[in-house]
Amino acid sequence: MTMAVRAVNTCSIFRSPSSPPLSAFRFHLYHFGAPQLQKNTKLGFRFQNFRSDKVLLSHGGVQSLVESVMEELEAFRTRKRINAGSKMGLTGSGELVEDKLEKRLLQKGLLLEFRKDSERVLLAVAQKPDGKKNWMVSDQNGVTSSIKPQQVTYIVPGVENFDHSEISDFIQKAHDNLDPTLLEFAWIELLEKNKSVTVEELAEIIFGSKEPLESYCAHLLLSQDEIYFSVVETKGLRSVYGPRLTVQVEELLRRKHAKEAADKELQEFVQLLMSAKAMPRHSKPPKESWMVEEKVRHRIESLEAYAIDACKNDDQNKIAGMKNLAVIATSCSGTISIFLLEEKSSGDASRMSDTTLILKVVGLPKMSSSAVNLLIDIGYFPVHANLDLLKFNVHTEYSDETMLAVESVLSGSVDPDEIDRKDLTHLKVYAIDVDEADELDDALSATRLQDGQIKVWIHVADPTSLVQSGSIIDREAIRRGTSIFLPTATFPMFPERLAMEGMSLKQGKLCNAVTVSVILHPDGRQSHTVYGDNSIAEYTVDNSIIRPTYMLTYESASKLLHLNLEEEVELKILYEAATLRLQWRRQQGAIDTTTIETRIKVANPDDPEPSINLYVENQADPAMRLVSEMMILCGEVVATFGYSNNIPLPYRGQPQSNIDASAFSHLPEGPVRSSAYVKIMRAAEMDFRKPIRHGVLGIPGYVQFTSPIRRYMDLLAHYQVLTRGNNSGCCHNVKTLPQAVLAKVLRLMPFAEMRSEEIKPQSKKKENESFTLGATHSSPGNLSSSEEMDDLNDDGLLVKAFLKGESPPFSSGQLEGMASLISIHTRVAKRLYNSSLRYWLLEFLRRQPKEKKFRALILRFIKDRIAALLMMEVGIQASAWVSVGTQIGDEIEVRVEEAHPRDDVLSLKAVV
Repeated sequence: MTMAVRAVNTCSIFRSPSSPPLSAFRFHLYHFGAPQLQKNTKLGFRFQNFRSDKVLLSHGGVQSLVESVMEELEAFRTRKRINAGSKMGLTGSGELVEDKLEKRLLQKGLLLEFRKDSERVLLAVAQKPDGKKNWMVSDQNGVTSSIKPQQVTYIVPGVENFDHSEISDFIQKAHDNLDPTLLEFAWIELLEKNKSVTVEELAEIIFGSKEPLESYCAHLLLSQDEIYFSVVETKGLRSVYGPRLTVQVEELLRRKHAKEAADKELQEFVQLLMSAKAMPRHSKPPKESWMVEEKVRHRIESLEAYAIDACKNDDQNKIAGMKNLAVIATSCSGTISIFLLEEKSSGDASRMSDTTLILKVVGLPKMSSSAVNLLIDIGYFPVHANLDLLKFNVHTEYSDETMLAVESVLSGSVDPDEIDRKDLTHLKVYAIDVDEADELDDALSATRLQDGQIKVWIHVADPTSLVQSGSIIDREAIRRGTSIFLPTATFPMFPERLAMEGMSLKQGKLCNAVTVSVILHPDGRQSHTVYGDNSIAEYTVDNSIIRPTYMLTYESASKLLHLNLEEEVELKILYEAATLRLQWRRQQGAIDTTTIETRIKVANPDDPEPSINLYVENQADPAMRLVSEMMILCGEVVATFGYSNNIPLPYRGQPQSNIDASAFSHLPEGPVRSSAYVKIMRAAEMDFRKPIRHGVLGIPGYVQFTSPIRRYMDLLAHYQVLTRGNNSGCCHNVKTLPQAVLAKVLRLMPFAEMRSEEIKPQSKKKENESFTLGATHSSPGNLSSSEEMDDLNDDGLLVKAFLKGESPPFSSGQLEGMASLISIHTRVAKRLYNSSLRYWLLEFLRRQPKEKKFRALILRFIKDRIAALLMMEVGIQASAWVSVGTQIGDEIEVRVEEAHPRDDVLSLKAVV
């Protein structure tokens, strides 16, 4: 049966957010003929049938909107009106009659609405009490259940002994006759009179009747309304509703339309996702296609941010919906009020973030892993996407400005140290590294002196011959802090072409280097290492030129050592020196933490099943020992050199934590003992003024110096050391410069802004005369600008040209500030490496046959028989239950039960 009144066919009074004010409206209005009553004898309810004749009001009509509405409402309101006096009359806001909110009690046969759960509201008939407070009801689905009084949301008035079998028919009639536009007419009248109403009173206004069906329809309209009315008071199951002010309604309508538009866009986006998801992998749209349209790009980026758990702002995290908004408005009585427009949710989805709503619509749980899988399914992410790489926003490309600077350096560079370089091309030079190394920055030479002592040379690549501190390339390097090595890619600190062609040591080519040479005593000591003494006669730090003879992998170098070839005696001498050094360091309390090391190289990582190449190396391997010892020796020499010449350097140390090596002598050497040591070690420390003991290495001081192409801290040490033009310990006088030029130089130093009092005059001179650097410098500041660099170049000066052979470019305070920033990059790089390595190790294990057995070494017991294991063929640690009788250091066999790289899950089972 159709409803009696249709005030407007399908259109709303407010059609869009840009509609004019209410008083400016001219629209089609309907005149209704006299109502014809039809009585449903079965249900006892009356429904009104109206015919409508359309009458168009002209644009210039004099009849106001409110007057027209009032006339039309009065025409169909006259019948069935019950004169209730003050008891049922409309009252002003705040003048509620007690009878309006009379308490209704549950009793058998009542038709009621109750909340089944958070999402469902049902109609039911009360059957009988269930205990003291609860009631048994039969709902519209024919289900009988017990409900609490708090679950009841509405009792349909005027109904007794309702037959629950007719609930569905009642619901159908109500929903067939619902028209939200009916509320607009009632709202206009009530707003004009500043009145509030109950549900039944609203039914009388709209339908001309308070019969059960009309009252329930009015209840449904109000319960679903988000625009025109709000609850002003509630008592028990009865509420009084008041009309919102026009300014509120217009704002809510604007929001409604905005939400409808956003919902439409969301639905279109979901359709795009589902379409891409259904495509074969080779046919999926490329990643860049999702970036073309702004709204699609925004949602994809929000999904990506959610996937990597790194939402950047609320726009990526929240749907375009309603927020609390204060509106200042004037009521009909002239009272100025501040209203808080509250978001009234049409369901949980309207409050959810845009991303979680998308996940809900496509049927996925609200989890970051769901977003990851969705982005993989549509082809936006490769199957093995590195989420940490995205999360930390690692820079993988270089700016055009940086690349232009690289081209300029490579095409027209002049070696500033050419005349000072020591020619060491007569030496046989061994460069030993992993087989896939791209940046070769160290090499070794050795000879035996006539007195039987061993002299070794550690050659280190010299990036400072091409890059000056404060230059564009240098600023880009400090922004990265370190090269990042992953199984899938390498992201170098310097642009690859510069690192490979200009800086890296190359076999058979003349290469600029910084060479540290040292003569060892037979026990492995340096000839003269007296901290506090300026004498450094027995070892030198030189700018040099070398011609690398061999580029060897660790494996090939170990084979050469094993063959003991007479023509490679220099390699044998190097190994002898390394052995002496290791013995001497152990005597000084050094702790041996060698273990097995795993490397993985992944070819075509964007493929669903890329090729994985696994390399497991023992750090106790002869060639690895050789290189490690020479690098430690180089670091000790540089620390000694820095201390002797009062050079601020990033001196590294590490307390031993009172480790008594004898307490671990019962453990097998290698991974088991190293694991025990590492568990109790304290964190490393740094000092920028003087060396501090490195107890773990067993040496009095240490500076990382041998990887200036890969690590910015090593490059800083090069900047500091290479400012000295004398390697014998004699200090040159500090060259003086005009104050204006000096200040400009200081601004060019990364993280170095000097205070005015730190530029101290040598004597009382004119402003354009010379000044020197003071001893104390300020805290870190900002990086220099390219404009300042250009200005300085215009003065005919470069930072290194000014500082070379003079005073170190950075004070200890400046070094400390720079190191703080660099350490952040270093920790990120380390985390990226570790997480990526573990991911691909788990992916490697996931692909192995279930029946395959692996050797595992018991490192320690975690609890009872649960042991920490090291898988020897893979180099990954895990835990598993082991049988009674096995001990620390025993080797057992295990099988992989589960391996899920994306979830970082590895489950092992010992083979009994």
